[in-house]
Amino acid sequence: MMIIEPGRTIGVLGGGQLGRMLALEAKRMGYRVITVDPEPDSPCGQVADAQIVAAYDDREAIAQLGSRSDVVTYEFENVPAVSVRWLEAEGRRVHPSSTVLAITQNRWREKTFVAQLGIGVPSFRAIASLEDGERAAREIGFPAVLKTVSGGYDGKGQALVRTVEEALAVLRRWGVSEKASAEPVAIWEQWVPFIKEVSMLGVRDERGAILTYPLVENTHVENILDTSIVPARVAPEVEEEARRIVHAIGEHLRIVGVYCVEMFVLGDGRVLVNEIAPRPHNSGHYTLDACLVSQFENHVRAICGLPIAPPQLRSPAVMVNVLGDGSGHRLIGVERILEDPRVRLHLYGKKEARPRRKLGHVTVLAEDVAQALAVAHRVRQQLRWG
Repeated sequence: MMIIEPGRTIGVLGGGQLGRMLALEAKRMGYRVITVDPEPDSPCGQVADAQIVAAYDDREAIAQLGSRSDVVTYEFENVPAVSVRWLEAEGRRVHPSSTVLAITQNRWREKTFVAQLGIGVPSFRAIASLEDGERAAREIGFPAVLKTVSGGYDGKGQALVRTVEEALAVLRRWGVSEKASAEPVAIWEQWVPFIKEVSMLGVRDERGAILTYPLVENTHVENILDTSIVPARVAPEVEEEARRIVHAIGEHLRIVGVYCVEMFVLGDGRVLVNEIAPRPHNSGHYTLDACLVSQFENHVRAICGLPIAPPQLRSPAVMVNVLGDGSGHRLIGVERILEDPRVRLHLYGKKEARPRRKLGHVTVLAEDVAQALAVAHRVRQQLRWG
């Protein structure tokens, strides 16, 4: 296994906030960073050594990224898999691989992969035609969650439906017709009455060693992550089952780097997999402040062939996302929240505070979860856009 030493260059496909936090950790460790993103002055580009302003499927730009990097990674799974395959065909070192990306960026392939491991998932069907939708309605029933097979995140490409008419209208809007497409366009998924949404980070190195972070309890508002609580308030056996699932997925994906598994906890204690993210995750941002080694540092370690570090939680933590609301682009109240030393503010360098846009996050460290939640609630009241 080749070690990429500090001083070498890490290429990042994607210039968003995940790339930004990855770059900051990489540079602290002595690496140089170059990113590709179509938006000039991207969050990652602001802190990287260089940014190539180009589309993710611009072959010339991708080739330039490969030639200037010693290893390439990606910050989100909606980059074209073909771009990763181009890099691999040129002999470039890319983690995670295009094989991992092809599975995790397609909800049909991802759900099928997990189910074939014998791991629980909500009942689902592939939808390639309206007839498939009608059949799924009979076999799975309602309520149901329809999801596009690709391109969805933060609630995009998803619809909760309760009738056949409603479902068929959504499918038509997504381009599904009477004529079956060659590949599934969407999946029909059983809505499950979960009592908690949870997630767990894993990190796997090239030798196959896997380490996991603590289980995180998440709440979403309008399908966007709102709050993450760690440690999750669940029974020990639930966390043990989640850890088993994360290990199995990492082992069979043969992923190199950090990944996240989002899961549902049901009333009877069962744990079902919702989605896999083949990269650092929003629900793992707390690790920057609450763990000895963050998810971003462990990702750098894994893709560069360095030893991955056992995650250790320093204190309970609550992370809340800071979203735009359309009322202005200046965040007011920063000085008030930072009067409390338990509060850590992270902003992503985005100029426009558009509604529902992720612009930063706040992590609160405290002696217990209840205390951290109380401080996080106060922080929410003190921050506003103007």
